[in-house]
Amino acid sequence: MAFLPSRRAILALVAASFLFGATFVVVKSALDDIGPLAFVAWRFLLGAAVLALLALPRGRLIWKHGAISGTALFAGYALQTAGLETTSAANSALITGFYVILTPFLAALFARRALSPWVIAAAFGSFAGLWLLTGTDGLALSRGDLLTLGCALAFALHIISLARYAPGHPVIPFTTVQLAITATLAFVASALVEGLSLPPAPSLGAIALTGLGVSVGAYVLQVWAQTIVGAETAAIVLAAEPAFGVATAWVVLGERLMLKGWLGASLIVIAIFVVVTKQRDRASLEAEAVTAAH
Repeated sequence: MAFLPSRRAILALVAASFLFGATFVVVKSALDDIGPLAFVAWRFLLGAAVLALLALPRGRLIWKHGAISGTALFAGYALQTAGLETTSAANSALITGFYVILTPFLAALFARRALSPWVIAAAFGSFAGLWLLTGTDGLALSRGDLLTLGCALAFALHIISLARYAPGHPVIPFTTVQLAITATLAFVASALVEGLSLPPAPSLGAIALTGLGVSVGAYVLQVWAQTIVGAETAAIVLAAEPAFGVATAWVVLGERLMLKGWLGASLIVIAIFVVVTKQRDRASLEAEAVTAAH
C-alpha cells in the first residue's frame, strides 16, 4: 500500500492557490483607492466575522494557537508591504516565493528529522519555477529585499504553525481566530502608518471578494488541508499561486506569458506532481503527516 498524502487535501491546496492567485488583479486595482495595510485589515475582519457566524471559537488554547498562526500571517503581509516601498514587484514576488525552500527545511529542523530527497528536489524545482515565472534577472539585496526575505520566513512559519496546531482544533473556529488576529494587528499597523479610516466606496467590492473568496474560502481550504498533509507538501503546492495569478492577468488584462514564464509554470506543476506521486517512503510521510503530536 502506498502511503501518499490525501489527494483531496492536495486538491484543496490547489484550489486555495487558485483563489490566492486569481484575486491578485483585484487586489492590485483596489490598492489605488486604499492603503495596503487597511485593505488587509478590512478583508480579514470581514472573513473573521463571517466565519464567527458559523462557529465561535471556544477555549483559551484555540486562541493561543490561532494567535501564533495569525501573528505569523500578519508579519508576512506587513513585511511584504514594507519591502515593496524600496524593491521591485518582481523582486518581491521572487523573494516571497523563497518560502517554498524555507518551509521544508525549517519543518524538518523543528521535527529533528531528515528530508525526503523528493521533497528537496520539488522545493528547489518550485523555486526555480518561481524565478522563471517572475522574470527576475538579478537581485541586489536592498533594505526592501531584506524585509521581503523576512516576509518569506514569516509565511514559512505560518505554514509550519498550521501543520502543528490546526489538527488540534475545529477548522472553522481555528481559522476565525487567525483571521481575527491578523485583522487586529493590521488595523493597529494601518493606524500607525497610514491613518485609520473607513474603506472608500471603490474598494468595497474588492474587500468583499477577497474577504469572502480568499480570507474565508482559501484559508479554510488551507487549514483543512494541513490537518492531513504537512508543511512541506503545503508549501510546494501553494507555489502554484503565482502561476494562477499570471493566468488570471492573461485572461483579464490581456497580459501575455513569455517562454521563460511557461517553463517556470511547468516546473511548478512538475514539482506538485512529484510530491503527490513520488513520496512513497513510509517514515517520511508519517513524519510529515499532521497529528496531535506533530
